[in-house]
Amino acid sequence: MTWYAFSGALEQGFAYGLMVLGVYLTFRILDFPDLTVDGSLPLGAAVSAVAITKGIDPYISLLLALAAGFVAGMVTGILNTKFKILHLLASILTMIALYSINIRIMGRPNMTLLGKSTILDPFYARGMEASIAAPILFGGISLLAVGFLMWFLHTEVGLAILATGDNKQMITSQGVNTHNVIIFGVGLSNALVALSGAMICQNQGAADVNMGVGTIVAGLASVIIGETVVGDRSIKRAVIAALMGSIIYRLAIAFALGLKLGKFSFSPSDLNLVTALLVVAALTLPRVRQRLRI
Repeated sequence: MTWYAFSGALEQGFAYGLMVLGVYLTFRILDFPDLTVDGSLPLGAAVSAVAITKGIDPYISLLLALAAGFVAGMVTGILNTKFKILHLLASILTMIALYSINIRIMGRPNMTLLGKSTILDPFYARGMEASIAAPILFGGISLLAVGFLMWFLHTEVGLAILATGDNKQMITSQGVNTHNVIIFGVGLSNALVALSGAMICQNQGAADVNMGVGTIVAGLASVIIGETVVGDRSIKRAVIAALMGSIIYRLAIAFALGLKLGKFSFSPSDLNLVTALLVVAALTLPRVRQRLRI
């Protein structure tokens, strides 16, 4: 693997790491299968791109994307809790609606940031190369998000989210409104996903309405890989595992795409196949370990 491929995988691992943290929050903490992420990731990219083209500071555009993602997640939560729509169907409905909303926001299916300022410009101004600047910046933001989740999940609201996902009847008997907890939790999850989309948009220099396709698959794959490699015996360890899983997943993809076995080699069109193989390996590895110990 070349340095360029390694730094690119590291950069994507950190950028998509926020998305993986969001997926972990809904699927593992809230026990809420949420497909909204396929629409909230391009939502964050669209909001950030439009804000930058309107002259808004790139860092402020990240906050706007964060807020937009939170609203999208709240819609899914409200459809599930208040309108009694199955969580999976509620998230699909929001995801479908976001496709049209994202086009409406950008006014077109895609938007370029050519010649516009981004969050990476201050690093470039200091003569830092993109292969170094992006991993440092995205890594710093991802670590801040990890620290925030570690702190948040030990607060009163965070413990309510943990309890709601673990035993909804028990926490309801304690007087907690689980509807509000679910709405807030799904909103926070999609806020992280939208922030990830905004970062990816500024890094790639463009936002596209289809850039969220397959996001949930990559997110789940990263969560499973992280839990298999790092473990999830505690909340802190599980949160770190989610971010590490994102990095390992992107490194594995980069390694597979650069692998050549004689005349055979993987192409970008084989990405879904590689993802499926990685998830299968991550799911079967613990069982193989147990058999070897026996």
